Amino acid sequence: MSNEGKNVKVHYVGTLDDGTKFDSSRDRGEPLGFTCMAGQMIAGFDNAVKDMEVGQTVNVRLEPKDAYGERRDDLVQSIPLSHLPGSDELEVGAKVMLAGPGGRPFPATVAAKDDANITFDMNHEMAGKALNFEIELLEVEE
Repeated sequence: MSNEGKNVKVHYVGTLDDGTKFDSSRDRGEPLGFTCMAGQMIAGFDNAVKDMEVGQTVNVRLEPKDAYGERRDDLVQSIPLSHLPGSDELEVGAKVMLAGPGGRPFPATVAAKDDANITFDMNHEMAGKALNFEIELLEVEE
């Protein structure tokens, strides 16, 4: 039976191929709730949960296309420090919110900085990476 369109609760542990854990609902002690296949989750995670049964645990490996996508060079941009007041205070590695067209905020990371320019990487931090998940389906609401 499909869980598509149903509210589900899962526990999960996410790791990279080298075994590094990047996220875990178990560590937070709180399951993750979402509507299955409603676009609230990355595609591969949704697809893994879609046909699970309560109490079942699965292990899935998601290629970047089924997770946060491939890294895109066009999402790394440099601008003069003079065009962004306060940017001279930012350090490489800092996470910031920038404003896009229409003022919509989006996250970026300071990738590089010199005396004249600052470079922002607007790729998701997991872009280009395969992700591994252990997912346990705890609950399904009709």
